[in-house]
Parts: sequence; C-alpha cells; structure tokens
Amino acid sequence: MTINADMTIIEILEQDPAIAGILIQKGMHCIHCEAATGETLREAGMVHGMDDATVEDLVKQINDFLAGAPQGI
Repeated sequence: MTINADMTIIEILEQDPAIAGILIQKGMHCIHCEAATGETLREAGMVHGMDDATVEDLVKQINDFLAGAPQGI
C-alpha cells in the first residue's frame, strides 16, 4: 500500500502507526487531533506552513518507510 497527500491522517496512520514519528518530526502533532479524522495530509501540511512540494516530499518519505527503505529520520 502506498499513501498519497489526499488521504486523511487517520487513513495514513492505519497503514502503520509508526508513521506518527515521521509526522511528529515534521512538526505535525495532529496525530491525536480531532481534525486527523477528516483532514488530509495536504490540508494538514498547509496548516503547518508546508507548500505542495514539501508535502510531496513527505509523501515520498512515508512511502519509502512503508516500502522498507532505509530512513534518515
């Protein structure tokens, strides 16, 4: 499974709860926020001052994590 920026935070965390660590390192502490159930990664990124390119970089980092690629986090 891969994720995309239009998935909600909860949908992404359902893939692997350890993704929370990646989000937290990016300043996105929304994993426990009520908005996580309806807010997409793109929307959350915008709230946290990320542009589209930064959100897409985050998507790639999460997908690399899910694929088992070594992480530099």
